[in-house]
Amino acid sequence: MSLRDFIEQAAAGGELVTISKPVSVRHELADVAHALEGRTVLFESIEGYPDWRVISGPCADRRYFSMALGVPVEQLTQHLAHALDKPQEPPVLTEAPCQEVVLETFDLHDLPILLHLPQDAGYYVASNVVITRDPEFGRNMSYHRLLRLDERHFAARIIERRGTHTAMDKVDGDLPVAICIGVSLATHLAASMGPPPGVDELSVAHALASTPLVKCLSNELQVPADTEIVLEGRITRRTHREGPFMDLTETMDIERDQPIIEIDLITHRRNPIYHALLPGGLEHKLLMGMPKEPTIFAEVNKVSRCTGAVITPGGASWLHAVVQIDKQGADDGRKAIEAAFRGHGSLKHVWVVDEDVDIYDPAQVEWAMATRFQADRDLYIFPNQPGSSLDPSGIHTPGEKSRTAKMGLDCTIPWGADPAKFVKGRYGEVELAQYLGGK
Repeated sequence: MSLRDFIEQAAAGGELVTISKPVSVRHELADVAHALEGRTVLFESIEGYPDWRVISGPCADRRYFSMALGVPVEQLTQHLAHALDKPQEPPVLTEAPCQEVVLETFDLHDLPILLHLPQDAGYYVASNVVITRDPEFGRNMSYHRLLRLDERHFAARIIERRGTHTAMDKVDGDLPVAICIGVSLATHLAASMGPPPGVDELSVAHALASTPLVKCLSNELQVPADTEIVLEGRITRRTHREGPFMDLTETMDIERDQPIIEIDLITHRRNPIYHALLPGGLEHKLLMGMPKEPTIFAEVNKVSRCTGAVITPGGASWLHAVVQIDKQGADDGRKAIEAAFRGHGSLKHVWVVDEDVDIYDPAQVEWAMATRFQADRDLYIFPNQPGSSLDPSGIHTPGEKSRTAKMGLDCTIPWGADPAKFVKGRYGEVELAQYLGGK
């Protein structure tokens, strides 16, 4: 299902908010989208951009991924895990919607790129999926925020020792790139998963939902055929100062010298829709955190019976997780904690609970901690561990991996205890209409 198909489905289901009042890309659009956070919002009139529409929030709720993939919310983690385990090579088309309009002469100022916050270094693209090819491992799909510099150039935040950066180290000169804006929810999820080198994220996307490809016009890269906008170009060896910009933790990331991308060609669909993703918002958080749930799920399943895993929004959808297990032995809680940290290396704190606890309800997780956890018995602390560069409280030394202390809490029923002591009493259900009448 393309982004455009999802918008139509959301509208049909009453899930789409439409804004017809003209809005500015300078702060206003981001402010309105933030005020409606959690909703899918279509902006139909953009000041200075009469031919464009802007969508915000298609990835802001698990229900939207459920709609787009045709999978119940509670089965999303297993669906992602299966696609990661069994990718499917997508077909390659000769013609595609993303190439309905071809622009050899262009100006990046003609795209409705947002200025999100007064603190930002400038106008940023934050929703784009970047496709490159590693000479050794093949296709790679990732995210890189893009600071518009002029009519043809961006400065891209490219994290060291990750896929795009390592591919750059393997080639002489520029690295061809395709920047995709307005992709399907399946493509977004696959790009966020970060599988091992050699696992093709576009094949993972096709395993999640049909994702045919088409070859770019100015290079040999392949992109999702139903993408709204494709910027074809090259990552150069030149650099430019990039940042500040708000990151996942809703704190401002620092300034750095980063690679410059030069754009050679733009293609897009007719009546294009630009996806505006709010940095630090729900879309950013879900796309970062949710794709890590299947890797946690898979690792915990190696040591215990894992029945669920969720990255929580309170932990910036990156640093905290709740894992649900069907406990089979006294050490299952500890084993699940250690496995969760292996499943997501940036994880900082994890709670392990039993099957009767709703892992999507923070109050239930806290209840399990209150009634089943003892700090002197069930708390596990791991000092001086590799951590996340996004954690402002961690230890960050230039050129080295960030360090942090990690904590796991086993909030499962103590092994050997009487389970009846730990089970909630339940009232019976009634038909309130029989009692309230017309009141």
